[in-house]
Amino acid sequence: MSSGIAIRTLDLTKRFGTLLALDSVELNIVEGEIFGYLGPNGAGKSTTLRLLVGLLRPTAGSARVFGLDPWSSAPAVHRLIGYVPGELALYDRLTSRQHITFFGHLRGRPDDKAATVIADRLDLDLDRPVRTMSKGNRQKLALVLALMSSPQLLILDEPTGGLDPLVQHEFHAMMREHTAAGGTVLLSSHILSEVQQVADRVGVLREGRLIAVESLHELRQKSLHHVTAEFAAPIQESDFRELAGIRDLTINGATLTCSAPQSALDALIRRISQFRIVDFACAEADLDETFMAFYEIGARNAA
Repeated sequence: MSSGIAIRTLDLTKRFGTLLALDSVELNIVEGEIFGYLGPNGAGKSTTLRLLVGLLRPTAGSARVFGLDPWSSAPAVHRLIGYVPGELALYDRLTSRQHITFFGHLRGRPDDKAATVIADRLDLDLDRPVRTMSKGNRQKLALVLALMSSPQLLILDEPTGGLDPLVQHEFHAMMREHTAAGGTVLLSSHILSEVQQVADRVGVLREGRLIAVESLHELRQKSLHHVTAEFAAPIQESDFRELAGIRDLTINGATLTCSAPQSALDALIRRISQFRIVDFACAEADLDETFMAFYEIGARNAA
């Protein structure tokens, strides 16, 4: 992975009238990485991406894409990026092939061989008019248009909406190939399970504020585990209440249930082993559940 910076923002802020859509966001995205930008709908993800591609002007702060200001140097930035917006705007009467030819001429690269290869991998029929295409096929076309010029940076806003699982798998492989060749990806999503398949790091956005930036490894260190222990005799909640990181602790006679991050498991298991155990189970929660628990903590810290 290169040590160069593909995207840097400093106190990036955007207001729409009295609505604060983005509040002092600071990002550093390294060349060669896939950065997952996570948050629920309305968190400010699309606003961030539109600022980075020069479609919006910041209210305050700054953004740089390969050292260029996306607003004042928009044409130069556009030559370096491939962009999939959250809301597609395509020409209903044109076929996918005609879109490829049109956008190829706009970029000064009318040769559509690369686009045809990408379309084949995504199983996209190039000769159907857009107006007859499903949402998933429109999304495939958007991906082809973003990828066909081999851009240095891909900025993708919820790019897999409407894609079936096989096409999603192929798309993820293409993202990894892109970064292996030195490219960079900024991938926004509200679905953690999607991002975790490809991202190197994730940023968590809530109500316009960036509340955390984590590597996937660090996020997995926080991964919740559901623990159930059955003892030979009743136990007291006070025996476990002070353990750091324990969540949702419930004692019912001789049965204990709780959730704990990976970092708290050692202390929890040591405490459990002090009692005579009849049965024990520990199962890792879905990463989505970990994300929601972490998200709530981050939201309280941000407040």
